[in-house]
Amino acid sequence: MTFGEAISNGFSNYTNFRDRTPRSGFWWWFLFTQIVNIVAQVLMGVFAAMGQTAALIGAIIVLVVILGLLIPGIAVSVRRLHDLDKSGWWLLICLIPLVGAIILIVWFCTKGTEGPNRFGTDPLAATPPAPMPTV
Repeated sequence: MTFGEAISNGFSNYTNFRDRTPRSGFWWWFLFTQIVNIVAQVLMGVFAAMGQTAALIGAIIVLVVILGLLIPGIAVSVRRLHDLDKSGWWLLICLIPLVGAIILIVWFCTKGTEGPNRFGTDPLAATPPAPMPTV
């Protein structure tokens, strides 16, 4: 999965908590969200230097970015766990300080199950070529 495909997949499937996302899709999405968050933070700093009213606009921009990426980010994370044949509820392990985040990072770096699992088909499985038309 490419960077653009991962972003498109993240936004188009923001309510999909059923299927699977490969490692590449998750990590490209993660990179995209980090870049957007950094840009929003820089904008907030620029607006904050302009005065109190502008600082409020900068804070609103950051809030909109965070809220706009929250649900799609959770959905991508749940689908990544599904690729490992784990329930999406395992995402709540991040509530355990430090240990939960480490476990999730290790899982997110782990190769997904090959072939279909209980959450769907392998997103990286090679699709068979289309049959050649007969004349």
